Amino acid sequence: MIVVDPASHVPPYEQVRRQIEEQAATGALVPGHRLPTVRRLAEDLGLAANTVARAYRELEQGGVVVTRGRSGTFVAVRGEDREREGRVAATAFARRAGELGLDREVALRLVREALD
Repeated sequence: MIVVDPASHVPPYEQVRRQIEEQAATGALVPGHRLPTVRRLAEDLGLAANTVARAYRELEQGGVVVTRGRSGTFVAVRGEDREREGRVAATAFARRAGELGLDREVALRLVREALD
């Protein structure tokens, strides 16, 4: 949840940017989470769309979010998140390989081929 204090000396775009950045850093917004559209968040907060657009631009420049065209804006996968997400994917693959009855060497060969 994002709250903008109109009485604050901090500009509204910066309040939005800081709160999204903090929520991404603490895990309240997980990597891959789709953020509201600029218009939707602006409406919800009672701000101009350009204000939210500036916050999103600065978050993108800082690597906190990524924009995928018409698909939307998402919390970026960064540093530790990347490794954690990789570990989750590897665990899921290992589990599925076991269900299929693949031995270790075949599973590792398939992973190597996929990475090449």
